[in-house]
Amino acid sequence: MVPIRAEAERLQLPGGRFLAYHRRNLAANDREADGVNTRKVPPGIVFLGGFASDMTGTKAMALDAYCAATGRAFVRFDYSGHGQSSGKFVDGTIGAWRDDALAIVDQLTQGPQILIGSSMGGWLMLLCALARPDRVHALIGLAPAPDFTEELMWQTMDAGMQQRLMQEGRVEEPSAYSDDPYVITRALIEDGRKHLLLGGAIHIDRPVRLIHGQADEDVPFSVSLRLADHLVTQNVAVTLVKDGDHRLSRQQDLERLIMTIEELS
Repeated sequence: MVPIRAEAERLQLPGGRFLAYHRRNLAANDREADGVNTRKVPPGIVFLGGFASDMTGTKAMALDAYCAATGRAFVRFDYSGHGQSSGKFVDGTIGAWRDDALAIVDQLTQGPQILIGSSMGGWLMLLCALARPDRVHALIGLAPAPDFTEELMWQTMDAGMQQRLMQEGRVEEPSAYSDDPYVITRALIEDGRKHLLLGGAIHIDRPVRLIHGQADEDVPFSVSLRLADHLVTQNVAVTLVKDGDHRLSRQQDLERLIMTIEELS
């Protein structure tokens, strides 16, 4: 297996900003030799992580190992304000993080890609597919959370918290995954409203696979069912994992993800 490099590379962005990333290129025996492609080249894979997560999580690393073993092109990265990338988390918005993902796809990949989005990354992969339909081979959503800033944040706040958010510009919520609380900003909520998808048809005509745990306490599995209804593509399937939680990071969950990639390739 190709070793995983410890030091991330940097994609420079305007204003001195940068995105940290790790990239695996297509194996040499899958590239064109003398202008003749002797093997079917599998689509590359881009992993889009969740809210306040980074590219060193279990799913991202499992995909890295899978792509190393199979010679597939792969990119994992940190959004601005996440992990090793520049910027402050509290300055982030859905639109800004979508633009980060588009910069990765545009500048670090070639040809159609399988976008794999976990939680918030499931929303961002949909926005990327709408913006770059010709660059998408297929989509895989793992507990995808489109519209979560509105439905799972704003609408679950009581009137007092909503008022404080609007007046002070931010509130904090405890995190089940970190000792540090989530910081929810007014900018995050207001920008999120510009990118809501579940109010009408989602014009994505690519294969889509959605995997969601029925024991998910963060994003109800009904979100994936609603998402499937709104997608215009007929090539969509939802897999419900009865004992699956939000992470979907157990060995059996990772094996299911790999099988889904193989199916779509």
